[in-house]
Amino acid sequence: MPSRKIVVFDAYGTVFDVAGAVRQASAEAGPLVADWAALAATWRRKQLEYSWLRTLLGAHADFAEVTAEALDWTFEALGLNDRALRGRLLALYDRLPSFPEVAQALDTLKHRGFSLALLSNGTPAMLKSALAANALQDRFDAVISVEEAGVYKPSPQVYALVEQRMAVTRDKVLFVSSNGWDVAGAARFGFATVWVNRDASPMDRLPHGPNHIIPDLARLSVIA
Repeated sequence: MPSRKIVVFDAYGTVFDVAGAVRQASAEAGPLVADWAALAATWRRKQLEYSWLRTLLGAHADFAEVTAEALDWTFEALGLNDRALRGRLLALYDRLPSFPEVAQALDTLKHRGFSLALLSNGTPAMLKSALAANALQDRFDAVISVEEAGVYKPSPQVYALVEQRMAVTRDKVLFVSSNGWDVAGAARFGFATVWVNRDASPMDRLPHGPNHIIPDLARLSVIA
């Protein structure tokens, strides 16, 4: 295996906890919503579905719009009509918490001489806000948004942005994501891949799988 000098991370679900907005809102509002877990899961599912469908339709909208549209669908599906809660959830999504081990994992890799990049569906503004909220803005050598390609992952056009921005060939890249479909897209493109399987999910039945599976980013330094 070629020596790898660049580690590229997905953002949502890998570095940032996508359930964090709903968790914070539930702590603030209490029993306002009957099933907060359903709200979080449905919102995330529709958000991803809309990103894939917009790419297939050739009707791109940025991730902030997709996230809001997915939340609106979720509210209607769950019978919710609370504009204040909607606004609060979207505001919280812009500063999602990172997972507890993230900062140390990034620092370890930087100390070992790796260049680090973020490759995300998020808009530049969304990523800037989340990184600043977690004091991670100085950890990455490049923050790459799909807005540069105008399509969403797992389109190969997105993974190609890494080669363009980092001046590197794909065989020198280790790609890390908690999303199995994202790992499959990156692996098909030619990246070595790590699946962060935080909740011990079964592996997706897709033609391209991960080279490594870890339960959290604390284990990444062992294989990078």
